[in-house]
Amino acid sequence: MAETVISGKYAAIGCPSRMIRADHCDAVEILARLGCEHLAKKRWGCLSQGERQCIGIGRALMAKPRLLILDEPCAGLDPVAREDFLEFLEQTVLRQIIPAIVLVTHHVEEVSTIFSHVLLLRQGRVVAQGKTGRILLSSAVSRAFGPRVEVRRAEGRYSMKVASRTLRS
Repeated sequence: MAETVISGKYAAIGCPSRMIRADHCDAVEILARLGCEHLAKKRWGCLSQGERQCIGIGRALMAKPRLLILDEPCAGLDPVAREDFLEFLEQTVLRQIIPAIVLVTHHVEEVSTIFSHVLLLRQGRVVAQGKTGRILLSSAVSRAFGPRVEVRRAEGRYSMKVASRTLRS
């Protein structure tokens, strides 16, 4: 996996034919900072989807970006893997390993208090934007999703419940 991480520096699939020792050291250090050093010798095909997401973040960090955009990073993860990945993400942000992050998601449950601001869209138009605690409210999220929803915050995470709707026959 070190080679996969290194490839991020060169924005290429695979490693350059002559790998620089410093690149390998940087990749191993990034994996260690992310808490993924145990994945360094695993083959890509043997990784879980969540482990692949973590390696992908390491690959992106190899290029030393100032902004990391995560587009639906929990797609395809089972509920336990999703929680593990979100915990991993939160810890890497709190330890200041990752630069600024933009998280794209359709799931309020994936938003934690590590995110300072949110932008709610509906059909490509801005519904609300601003500080997370002031925007992730039932009224604004209902405008974004359409039906009335109830948003709650507990233990640093948000949850959403769609109000019961009458089924038509």
